[in-house]
Amino acid sequence: MVSTGLLVLAVGQGWLGPDVGRGDGFCEAARDGFVKQPANTFSNLGFVVAGLLVAWRAGRADLLGDVLPRRGLSSRGPNSRGLATAYACVVVLLGPASAAMHATQAEAGGDLDMLSMYLVASFAAAYALMRWTGRGRSFFGTLFVALVGLCELIGRYAGEVPVVEHAGNVAFAALLLAAVVLEVRLWRRSADDLRTDLRWGAGALGAILVAFGIWNVTKRAWCDPHSILQGHAVWHLLCAVSAYLLFRLWASERRPASTPSPADG
Repeated sequence: MVSTGLLVLAVGQGWLGPDVGRGDGFCEAARDGFVKQPANTFSNLGFVVAGLLVAWRAGRADLLGDVLPRRGLSSRGPNSRGLATAYACVVVLLGPASAAMHATQAEAGGDLDMLSMYLVASFAAAYALMRWTGRGRSFFGTLFVALVGLCELIGRYAGEVPVVEHAGNVAFAALLLAAVVLEVRLWRRSADDLRTDLRWGAGALGAILVAFGIWNVTKRAWCDPHSILQGHAVWHLLCAVSAYLLFRLWASERRPASTPSPADG
């Protein structure tokens, strides 16, 4: 909530700089008021709600305990302690960071929007690779920072990229694709050990693929710049759903009932 409050102050005080048209390619026409693109701005509340749900769900799992032994992101396992909270913060941050661009169309707002995308994609890829390699939180932290830095470097490429337009979007998509591949391979490798419920992953992937389709179609086609119903706003809401379902995938990791825990050995 602090980040949302800071965003309100930043927009009101003009801290993000002048309107340079950043983010004006997503159909909605800029208004003259406090918020340039209201639909594309306020739809980002979906990320705040999703992040708070992640935090609530993780805390509830810790308080109630688990029926089956597990080490998912909401558990107290050595590799996962604190990561659920970190992910909740990242998801919440997606909201005000994206809203900063749509509310102001300022250059700094656009940079915040891209950074928040890099953070969530880097988290997904780093968490999957941490589990694939059997490493700990130090490995995750180092890899996470490195991936965010790499995304920032790639995002500096100013040329036009087909379909996704911006090089930063390529980095974002590549990390998510890497996370998807690793999650499937982890599921296959863990048949007799800890395993996630891939239905949550399928839901997360389906939501973001539908969101991407809407993102593309409504930028130019099916576009009414003055409508309060905006396709890009739907993109925000579906991405928020995807982010929450991704957490549920991680939190679903559990040991089959027939498989004894090492502690039982």
